[in-house]
Amino acid sequence: MRPKPFAAACERNRVPILETLRAEFAGVSRVLEIGSGTGQHAAWFAPRLPELRWVASDVAEQLRGIAAWVEDAGADNLDGPVALDVTRRPWPDMGPVDAAFSANTAHIMPTGAVEAMFHGLGELLPPAAPFCLYGPFNVDGQYTGEGNRVFDCSLRAMDPAMGLRDLVWLQDLARDAGFLLERVHRMPADNRILLWRRT
Repeated sequence: MRPKPFAAACERNRVPILETLRAEFAGVSRVLEIGSGTGQHAAWFAPRLPELRWVASDVAEQLRGIAAWVEDAGADNLDGPVALDVTRRPWPDMGPVDAAFSANTAHIMPTGAVEAMFHGLGELLPPAAPFCLYGPFNVDGQYTGEGNRVFDCSLRAMDPAMGLRDLVWLQDLARDAGFLLERVHRMPADNRILLWRRT
């Protein structure tokens, strides 16, 4: 076994995320995960969603760690990792994809990259395809809890381009990219899964 990167948050949140994805991705064939990070989510979700294919992706410097998780998972329905920088167009050819998932990326990406993610998915996904975006978000310009306020301040201290994104702002840019917000799933630790639907 090769050494693998590890994020404790992935271990804590994977069960409730899986329960939501199992429902929202019913009938889906192939899911693109944007920003697979350590690779833990891909390695854990794919074997537990055997009816679909999971495609891990991230920027080039993350691929080695993701590949170690993919290899150890040994899941027949886990593809990648694919090198994907959402800000670089065109995106690489990944074959047909009819759903997308991304966790804890919107508050790390600069705002331009968040916009690029939605626009890229708007071109990639077919009509009615779901996009599940997991993470902490602000609502109507307000923090939804003290933990999120502290987390946002720490992010902005590291890099002013990072920070929690507001739901209204996300809805506006998503609409421009061809997505509507269909459901909001409340998750543990004051996180949410936003289910967007390609129009």
